[in-house]
Amino acid sequence: MTVQTFTPSATKAASENTVTQPTHTTDVSMKKLYIETQGCQMNEYDSHRMADLLGDSHGYVLTTNPNEADILLMNTCSIREKAQEKVFSELGRWRKLKEQNPDLVIGVGGCVASQEGDNIQKRAPYVDMVFGPQTLHRLPQMLDQHQAQLEKPKKEKIKLVDISFPDIEKFDFLPEPRVEGFKAFVSIMEGCSKYCSFCVVPYTRGEEVSRPLDDVLAEIAGLAEKGVREISLLGQNVNGYRGETFEGGICTFPELLRLVAEIPGIGRLRYTTSHPLEFSDELIQCYRDLPQMVSHLHLPVQSGSNDVLQAMKRNHTIDVYIDKIAKLRKVRPDMHLSSDFIIGFPGETDEHFAETLQFIKDLDFDHSYSFIYSKRPGTPASELPDDTPEQVKKDRLAQVQQVIKQSSIDKTDAMLGKIERVLIEKVSDKDPNLLIGTADNTRLVTFIGDAAWVGRFAEIEITEIKTLNLVYGELLNLEPDVA
Repeated sequence: MTVQTFTPSATKAASENTVTQPTHTTDVSMKKLYIETQGCQMNEYDSHRMADLLGDSHGYVLTTNPNEADILLMNTCSIREKAQEKVFSELGRWRKLKEQNPDLVIGVGGCVASQEGDNIQKRAPYVDMVFGPQTLHRLPQMLDQHQAQLEKPKKEKIKLVDISFPDIEKFDFLPEPRVEGFKAFVSIMEGCSKYCSFCVVPYTRGEEVSRPLDDVLAEIAGLAEKGVREISLLGQNVNGYRGETFEGGICTFPELLRLVAEIPGIGRLRYTTSHPLEFSDELIQCYRDLPQMVSHLHLPVQSGSNDVLQAMKRNHTIDVYIDKIAKLRKVRPDMHLSSDFIIGFPGETDEHFAETLQFIKDLDFDHSYSFIYSKRPGTPASELPDDTPEQVKKDRLAQVQQVIKQSSIDKTDAMLGKIERVLIEKVSDKDPNLLIGTADNTRLVTFIGDAAWVGRFAEIEITEIKTLNLVYGELLNLEPDVA
């Protein structure tokens, strides 16, 4: 489980863990908000919206220092084992801050909050508010309720817990998103209805619900007008999007991509996380037709063994996955592919693992995420017998990660002499003559240029490989502003 301090300018690519710290006010008269974000890009998006909400409704400004905050919010993730205990461990540290400042407000949101409910306040009674991923828009009202209760006798106070699933309601109450930089996440759907045997998401975020098409397009158009040039569409099963149109019809994910590509200003499109079952021929045709689509795809497969996939209830085979990738690489030969792998799933034999390892080598993955299986309470897989020694799982994981790391190194090295399309994002902190941008494959590209070019796309010839994720280059062509 990853943990980051949420900041208004924190920009994290789908396959990177870099966080840019913002500048923030030190005016002690301002009310300050600290948000700790755990887990995926969906949680990052939600944390941004929490900050927008409380900024607009109550005037809170973000801080990176929990010791100076008036409100502490934890946006939790339950995808890994012992996630609950990690949350309560952090809350124990926050308790000390509340002992020093009784007026401090503590709230817990996200998937662990959805899973644990009022049990959080039973174990940690100093927590003031508990809210789920679908009810974060009610934070201002919950805060008002908390403040009103401060005047009541202790016995009259009620617990502020809201972990309901009011479909897509939250997007109707969220303020217009603030823009920080030239990239933005846009959540287009919530929940998942696939019910993989290992996954807790359907139980913590609910089943799939898509935002109406017009709402999504309006948000993206607004971001583009404010200078955003790269959009990352988000959803637990993002390519399963089926949004209602104004006329009452249904817009599919490939149709949505084509509509977004027509919005003036949007020069690059990404999305995460997708499912092989929804990776249709129509979606592959978008890569053929739309230059805005990056040559980088994150398509989780979880295992290279059909037996394990069946136990996971993934409802597809390895052959189906391979066929889809072959079709994709036919229209985009330079495609960089990343995935998710669960190692040591209950019943995984040496033969199953060997199939997975060979599958990874054959598909030549780049920047994939791999973890040892974590038993999640309430999921079908948690009842499966598991007699594989932990050390065997660790050894298998190490082999997978070594293969993927070498593949990633090879792909970075292969960029030497190639021409990459780069979104120029900022001037280097170390040298005002250097610009830093991101290539389609998520590598950072540094080159000499003019600060006035920030926010535009450029073609850069790669001249030097510095690290796994950093290359140097020379400008060949500066594209006109796409706005």
